Amino acid sequence: MVNSDHGAPGDAPTVPPPLTEVVNASRPSAAEEARTVAASTNMGTLATLTKDGDPWASFVTYGLLGGSPVLCVSRMAEHGRNLELDPRASIAIVAPGVPSDPLASTRITLSGYVERPVGDELAAAREAHLAAVPAARIYIDFSDFSVWVLRVQRVRWVGGYGRMDSATAEAYAEALPDPITPTAGGAIAHLNDDHADALLAMTQKLGGFPDATAATCVGADRYGLDLRVTTPRGRAMTRVGYRSPLNSSDELR
Repeated sequence: MVNSDHGAPGDAPTVPPPLTEVVNASRPSAAEEARTVAASTNMGTLATLTKDGDPWASFVTYGLLGGSPVLCVSRMAEHGRNLELDPRASIAIVAPGVPSDPLASTRITLSGYVERPVGDELAAAREAHLAAVPAARIYIDFSDFSVWVLRVQRVRWVGGYGRMDSATAEAYAEALPDPITPTAGGAIAHLNDDHADALLAMTQKLGGFPDATAATCVGADRYGLDLRVTTPRGRAMTRVGYRSPLNSSDELR
């Protein structure tokens, strides 16, 4: 997983490194991150190819069959006609809660090709789309609409500046969405409001920054906490992992 500087100019702020070992820096894999983002919303930007081979981007809604996006599109839409001519496609998905700097947001791209499911898979895909997009019941059975499943072949995850990685289709298919991240907002606020001293102590003892003067929780998942650290040397990010991964949000306390 790439987590590096951007080669900033010499007058840019430097990021202080840890002074001691980060005890447990475990975090979700790129495949797990991607599955979590895909499950966090039902909207994305679909990229298809026109009959002339030009790229065409369209706003779409989707459901998930496993980790595979399920689309319901009309032949009246240009992207619907494009898919019938060329099955190659990708979908870009941005996690909800975009920060003030959109490029600091978490997002993924799932790339592959679409197929029309048949038989039992068609029934399952239809229900998966309707579960995510209830409004589709109005039009999903219209004659010009078709259900497509994106067979994911390539996965790219970006977690903000300097954090990015790829995952194989196999790893993505086997991964599961994180059970903590979707509902972690309240816990993060509680930690920052009521347990700032504990966050600072964890950062000093476990997070590699004994010189930290403040620590703010900015993320939580099944493996641990992401902390923004203030030190006399500048600001940095660190990781404090749990003793063992969590299996449900009830275990977060």
